[in-house]
Amino acid sequence: MNQAIRNTWIAVMLLFVLCLGALSYVQFFNSKNLNENALNKRQLFRDFDLPRGAILVDGKPIAESVPSDGQFKYQRVYKDPNLYAHLTGFYSLANGSTQLESVMNPELTGKSQDQFFDRIINLVSGKENEGASVELTIDGKLQKFIYDLIPDGTQGSIIVSEPKTGNILAMASKPSYDTNLLAVHSSKQAAANMKKLIAENPKLNLYRNPAISNIMNPGSSFKILDLVAGLESGKYNAETVLDNPESITDPVKMTNFNEGICASKPEATLSFIVAQSCNTPFALMSKELGREAYENVTERFGFGQQLNIPLKVQPSVFPPNMTPGELAQASIGGFDVMTTALQMNMVAMGIANDGVIMEPNLVKRVIAPDLKVLSEAKPKEFSTATSKEIADQITDLMRGPVKTGTAKRAAVPGLDIAAKTGTATLGKGAAEVNSWITGFAPADDPQVAITIVFERIDYSTGSSLTSPNMKKILEAVFNQ
Repeated sequence: MNQAIRNTWIAVMLLFVLCLGALSYVQFFNSKNLNENALNKRQLFRDFDLPRGAILVDGKPIAESVPSDGQFKYQRVYKDPNLYAHLTGFYSLANGSTQLESVMNPELTGKSQDQFFDRIINLVSGKENEGASVELTIDGKLQKFIYDLIPDGTQGSIIVSEPKTGNILAMASKPSYDTNLLAVHSSKQAAANMKKLIAENPKLNLYRNPAISNIMNPGSSFKILDLVAGLESGKYNAETVLDNPESITDPVKMTNFNEGICASKPEATLSFIVAQSCNTPFALMSKELGREAYENVTERFGFGQQLNIPLKVQPSVFPPNMTPGELAQASIGGFDVMTTALQMNMVAMGIANDGVIMEPNLVKRVIAPDLKVLSEAKPKEFSTATSKEIADQITDLMRGPVKTGTAKRAAVPGLDIAAKTGTATLGKGAAEVNSWITGFAPADDPQVAITIVFERIDYSTGSSLTSPNMKKILEAVFNQ
């Protein structure tokens, strides 16, 4: 009998210790993750009654909480919501929070480490916590300009950044949506609005920022990285004469770009090959250099690495252990090479900034309710991707497409521009392509890096929206 009581007591004590341990874990170790979980509606209900901080562009709110007579004390309001939807994300009772509303939630709710003492003072004084404001690096005028360049009904992204700082000056994508529809106080209405938004545009993913989340073949814009590998090997320079056959079968069956003039020169300098975006010489180059050279270069430029700007960026992919045939296809941005628009913008930034890639950044500073600056971003190196000597040589080669080649429609009189176009076919016989251009200006003292991509679009429309739009952006930036 005593043994039975003893066993029961031990079992009860074990259950007590287990419950205490679980409670301690939730309360002290996992509370932050639970509170920040987008599916935690209890936390959202609690926070909806607090004055949430604003998200600012040019010192003015593009997202703010205003007093409300509704179910909660405050209503989240978005200004120019379609313009900024993929940056701000939404703050919704029914659907959680996304993008900056999610990743900057500690600052926006006043719960960050930098606001600890403010919370203590508020606790003593009985004052409610106020969130800090988050000011972005975005230039509002430029943001609207690039957004308007993306036609409705297309899938496109444009990024403009500063190579010397990594600051993102503009980042816009379509299709977009009205974030106010998801910020309503009624969970039922918010859920219905989300369902309607998705039904109206099946290509729209409300939880993703296409410029940093959509990965796709980069086409010939990837050849910038081929040039890094080739020039670093010491086997090539701008005047190296290479075989430029119209088609090859080894290491893979491939033809040259059939919209250009590559066929006019069965042998050509690397300068001509880059300007006209010929394919077969790069495939033959990949056979000579081998996959390790490409794996090394792509890793230095950011492929396969997790990046937060502070939005979480989908890592770009350069597959390991490729066969020579697969590597040949990869060398022209095909096979399973998959990149985001931001990744190709980082490639342009690295070449523009003497081989050093600065870490891309969207947040300029965080400002407390009393206007005290809690944190301010400083330029930070992401990697030394190549040497200044190699970057200078590639810059000169990238002038060719704008002067005489595939990017001629990007030319702005009097402005020195370096750029590389790309067209990625979407499978054999596919009528659609991914259309790219990435580059920077002025080439001799780069102030901006620009990347434009249109997904799943017909070739002629895509090419009319890449180089010509880069020209328009450069004219706007430099008041040409």
